Amino acid sequence: MSQATAPHTVRRIGSPAAAALADLAAMFEELQTVLLCCERLVSEVRPGVGKQVDEVVVESLWTTALISYSRCFAGGERGMGLTEDDIEGLELQGEKLAWHRMLRRLKKHFADPAANPREEFTVGVAVAEGKPAGVAITSSRQVPVDEQTVRQTGALVFALTQLVDTRIAEHQETVLAGAAALTEKELETLDEIEVTGDGRPPPGPDDESAPGGPADGASGGGDGKETSS
Repeated sequence: MSQATAPHTVRRIGSPAAAALADLAAMFEELQTVLLCCERLVSEVRPGVGKQVDEVVVESLWTTALISYSRCFAGGERGMGLTEDDIEGLELQGEKLAWHRMLRRLKKHFADPAANPREEFTVGVAVAEGKPAGVAITSSRQVPVDEQTVRQTGALVFALTQLVDTRIAEHQETVLAGAAALTEKELETLDEIEVTGDGRPPPGPDDESAPGGPADGASGGGDGKETSS
């Protein structure tokens, strides 16, 4: 069996289907980023004897995961963003829609430019013998993200990567069919895109080498079915 070779040239397609495919590819990358963050978070927040949790790393990873997740639900002009109907259609047990909405609320909390997501501060006055004696600043710490929350988020996101990967395959067929209708002269008029590497597409969710793929149990939320809040 002959091996597939990389194309000699790649030319830019400006059709609506191609633009939608580019959106889907960007969305797939966002979901992969969430899975990578979940994988790192599991190792960071998992309890261990004498383990020192790096709170800066945990907050950074969790904030990145929440923002990347939320971007996948931005509708955009082409309407390719994920929706709550997509969440409802996933073959996952538990309150998946409630979990999704919780993640969206957490994103607003952690990305709020005017509020501290870690602590809430209160100022009071220390009183001695009926007179102010000083100022007291107290704070209440927010509950940090735990391993179960990370695993359930990973299970939900892994299911979404499979959904998006299916849509990518469908749009690839549409784009290819449109390109096949062009003449050789029309193809030559399209802008050439510089390609590096071996020309292969990024790995899909079923690829065992992909982050969060079947071989990656940390990001998959255990059995991949638990999404209850």
